[in-house]
Amino acid sequence: MTQKIDLKPVIGLEIHVQLNTLSKMFCSCLNNSDEISPNINICPICLAHPGTLPTANSDAIEKVIKAGLALNCQISLDSEFARKSYFYPDLPKGYQISQSDKPLCKNGSFQLKERTIRIERIHLEEDTGRLIHSKEEDSSLVDFNRAGVPLMELVTKPDFQKGEEVIEFAQELQLILRYLNISSADMEKGEMRVEANVSVQPINDPHASGTKIELKNLNSFRAVREAIDYEINRQSNAIISGEELEQETRGWDGHQTILQRKKEVAQEYRYFPEPDLPPIYLNQEKINNIIQSLPEMPAAKRQRFAREYKLEEKDINILIREQDLGNYFEKSASELLLWMKNKRIDSKQLPVLMKLLANYLISDLKGQIKDSVDNSKVTPENFAELITLIFEKKLPSRMAKNLLSEMVKTGGDPSQIMADSDISQIDNNKDVELLVAKIISENDKAVSDYLKGKTAVLQFLVGQLMIATKGSIEPDMAKKIMKEKLAKISS
Repeated sequence: MTQKIDLKPVIGLEIHVQLNTLSKMFCSCLNNSDEISPNINICPICLAHPGTLPTANSDAIEKVIKAGLALNCQISLDSEFARKSYFYPDLPKGYQISQSDKPLCKNGSFQLKERTIRIERIHLEEDTGRLIHSKEEDSSLVDFNRAGVPLMELVTKPDFQKGEEVIEFAQELQLILRYLNISSADMEKGEMRVEANVSVQPINDPHASGTKIELKNLNSFRAVREAIDYEINRQSNAIISGEELEQETRGWDGHQTILQRKKEVAQEYRYFPEPDLPPIYLNQEKINNIIQSLPEMPAAKRQRFAREYKLEEKDINILIREQDLGNYFEKSASELLLWMKNKRIDSKQLPVLMKLLANYLISDLKGQIKDSVDNSKVTPENFAELITLIFEKKLPSRMAKNLLSEMVKTGGDPSQIMADSDISQIDNNKDVELLVAKIISENDKAVSDYLKGKTAVLQFLVGQLMIATKGSIEPDMAKKIMKEKLAKISS
């Protein structure tokens, strides 16, 4: 009889991020992840020619400190670079300049819903080149454009338990990096690469530890989740069947994890202080200046949007994820808040007005432009005015989309476009009264049926009014006016 074993996954992350500095980490070569021609952005320093000396990129150091502060890390006043020795064909020096026991940032934290994810360290190093494999020619070529690019490595404690949690963390980290403007963190371009250390261990044995398997260079969020979940299942089945696991590095081929190599241990890297670079000394004043330069972080912005604008979580997440939309929303919302104050609109209407703004921004304005909303001809002031016209029912929602299209083309003021186009709401005036009377007089049977209790016929009469007004009256308003007129007849 097979003994039942209760197992739990234990997952830690190593995330590499290319920093968006103008130049590489230790030389003046251009740092350009969009370069498609191989071996263009290279020089004797990043190619490790004899006699060349590296010079540390101060902008890269500051960007890593920003990331550390955003993730509640301790910033080291005294840190240093180290040589990490290993051989890859795309590593020009035969070693990598990285950081070992004196990283720039350590002991951070990130709140993931109800749990805290501990950040062990964030350090700075240089990236390798890129191998290009040709199956047709049975050969591999090396592109050194990426060699020497500033690379930030973030290492977490093993605080994750499933692939979905890792995705939530990685996506939020990507957002933070973009808010800090330290990296685009585009996984498709290799600007952000996730590696997961996965082990499975018995729940009831506090002394038991699983065998750590490293999943290397996962280059999409989907790959991260699927590879981790697959590896948890693979290791669990192996343990249950009595198979002994070995520490190793595995890759993901889209269907399963595959063995790449037996895992090196830290001693094999032979770390020692980099002799060609001086230690990094920081003072608190420098750190305080960086703190002052930090923007509002996504988590804080979510809370503020919920508190100040009473938005739903779905809308907030879109506005936070797409920064141009979020910034445009805030500019328009500022105009609406001022309008509410001047018009003495009840504050209870705030959620309605802001929901209207979010809907038209996310679904309509964004859908009608190809570029960022920040570059559109529609100013936040004019967009806010459009929302007030819809809110006050001076502009039917059916016609609002057409008016917005005109605003996108011309950048015009919505009230002026309405006046020039003779677009207006015609409720509660003599024209509507005459139209309603005419429809009632021409539809005796429908009116008679309604007065006999066949209320479904009301929709027909409302439809006739909508046709007569060419859709320039809100359906709810048309229904209200028709019911009021029919009520007078019945009495």
